[in-house]
Amino acid sequence: MSFQSLLLNDADGTRTITINRPDQLNALNRDTIAELDKALIEAEADRSVRVIILTGSGQKAFVAGADIKEFAHFSVEEGRALSAEGHQKLFDHVEKLNKPTIAAVNGFALGGGLELAMSCHFRVASDNARMGLPEVSLGVIPGYGGTQRLARLVGRGKALEMIFTAGMIKADEALQWGLVNHVVPQADLLAKSNELAAAIIKNSPTALAAAIRAVNAAYEPGVNGMQREIEEFGKCFGTADFKEGTTAFMEKRKANFKGV
Repeated sequence: MSFQSLLLNDADGTRTITINRPDQLNALNRDTIAELDKALIEAEADRSVRVIILTGSGQKAFVAGADIKEFAHFSVEEGRALSAEGHQKLFDHVEKLNKPTIAAVNGFALGGGLELAMSCHFRVASDNARMGLPEVSLGVIPGYGGTQRLARLVGRGKALEMIFTAGMIKADEALQWGLVNHVVPQADLLAKSNELAAAIIKNSPTALAAAIRAVNAAYEPGVNGMQREIEEFGKCFGTADFKEGTTAFMEKRKANFKGV
């Protein structure tokens, strides 16, 4: 389907989804979140898509935040519903995708933009990237998972410092703290992201999906992550990918995974 605020590009098993609202620095509004939800559902259903890259159009911003004018007049109940809907349609959706998802962070990733990047399975940043959660400067807190995912990635103390000061950190500091996996020149951002995607695509889709579920289990309330790992490990033995992978290894050839 066609989208108003997104650009899609497929190449060699990777689908790049670009948030295309450059006049608003790619800020997230409800319509864009709804489009991203649909685009991710389509990407997950398309067997030719093996890895997803999320990025923003232009060089200024990945996503500069949420569209503040859209919710400035909201009531308590409307605010709660806005957060819950965002979690369900986009941020939790991204985190739970069965296909590896890379955030290619160009320029500003603030508020909802950083929260979207943190929802992805990992992050590559351009050297001009600037990241932060400035919500307290508006009298509110991060509402799309920022208080939870930032602390998991950088630790409680650094997360609270970033939230309390409402400041931005540069790409090299984000790398130092483990908020991003790689920092590259702006011109190399998508090339690096696609290089990582190509390395991922060589591996079993069923095993990658199982690994995502097992890692995510550590952060699910009341779930024993080790037990989930045991279950997912065992399930792999019933897949055609496992048979192909082990056979290819013993035959000293490259595996041809089908994702089943």
